[in-house]
Amino acid sequence: MADPENPRHRAGDVTPRGFTTRAIRAAHRLPVVDQHPTSVPIYQTVTFAAADAAELGAVANRQVPGYAYGRLDNPTVAAFAAAVAELEGAEAGFAFASGMGAIHAALGTVLSAGDRVVATQTSYGTTRALLSGVLARLGVTTVFVDITDLGAVEAALAAAPTRVLYAETIANPTIVVADHVALADLAHRYGALYLVDNTFASPYLCRPAELGADLVMESATKYLAGHGDVMAGVVSGPTSLVHRVRDFQVDTGASLDPHAAFLAMRGLSTLALRMERHSATAAALGAWLEAQPGVLRVWHPGLDSHPQHEVARRLLTRGGGMLAFEVEGGRAAGEAVIDRLSIPVRTASLGSVYSIVSHPPSTTHRQLDDSELEAAGISAGLLRCSVGLEDLEDLLADFEQALEAAAKASSASHLGAAATAGVAAASQPRDLAPAPVEAPPVEPTPA
Repeated sequence: MADPENPRHRAGDVTPRGFTTRAIRAAHRLPVVDQHPTSVPIYQTVTFAAADAAELGAVANRQVPGYAYGRLDNPTVAAFAAAVAELEGAEAGFAFASGMGAIHAALGTVLSAGDRVVATQTSYGTTRALLSGVLARLGVTTVFVDITDLGAVEAALAAAPTRVLYAETIANPTIVVADHVALADLAHRYGALYLVDNTFASPYLCRPAELGADLVMESATKYLAGHGDVMAGVVSGPTSLVHRVRDFQVDTGASLDPHAAFLAMRGLSTLALRMERHSATAAALGAWLEAQPGVLRVWHPGLDSHPQHEVARRLLTRGGGMLAFEVEGGRAAGEAVIDRLSIPVRTASLGSVYSIVSHPPSTTHRQLDDSELEAAGISAGLLRCSVGLEDLEDLLADFEQALEAAAKASSASHLGAAATAGVAAASQPRDLAPAPVEAPPVEPTPA
């Protein structure tokens, strides 16, 4: 008779099993744990065993709760998505392998061939490429507008039936702040869904779902995880709509790895603390930059000079850790500043504990042509800075020396160019000078 406690005996099988079989079975046997772990465990598995064929079919077809296959769902991933949804003030959430995976799924869920989108012209470059490229090839039309001009937004919505109004809470990279209350009202008045990318704000600064957004997307790679060591994305919203988003992910495959979900979830615990520090340091750095020679303009929601400062005061708990500034001298001057900074990392991401600086026209928005960059307000000398958690005094000193060094290099370059031009003119061979033109002889005037 089979011994149910003996791993070699199952379902009446009394035949002793071989070494390899026992090794495989032993390595996959779960320990018995009566106490609850204080952290969500990492369910690093692709499959989940069912008690019988009926349960497997019921779980796979979502007739009963449970897990069957990693692309369909995973307990660690589900716990992370649920935590983010709770912070967003939404009913449900579903996690993805990246922020763009989340944005693609949200848009792909609600759009079909022939649909129309009205989107902010200051959107993230890859989002714009998704709308103008991938979705356009599938028959979706997108109109880009100034999201701060409510009259222009309404005119675009009224011009033709629109399925989605798309905005970013704080725009990438020009730090434009969207008025979610007004925009959600406009979208719903014209029968459109209001979708929001909340990455630059995080749910600590703003919760668009509580302000009328139908779906909220986060690149958890950024502030939610917060340490620059994991990629993830989340879509939050009403349960019925999030279930449809989940179906899109199941069919397209941008599933989040459980270990990545665990790392991202770890970051949620310190989100509030980090966002307070990010916001305070960025506001102070922005105010300092405004007073510096060679800096033409600074964008940060906490500054009185910001065009949407009053909107930010109404909708954001703090100004956030992102700022942008334009330096005099265009791209060359901007790159000179970046090259002379020693604390910020030169890369294209954001939202980490360390500061990051980038040149959007050549990185995050490289897909845009000159006219699109101009329409989005992205000048050649624009720099984007994700302000980290370093000491403010160190950042101020670093930016000061970088601006001064870049200015000196630019001045020396101009002087060198002028001197070179002068030497070239002075050393021009005399035989290359044009010969004087002799006047023709004057014929005597007849008397």
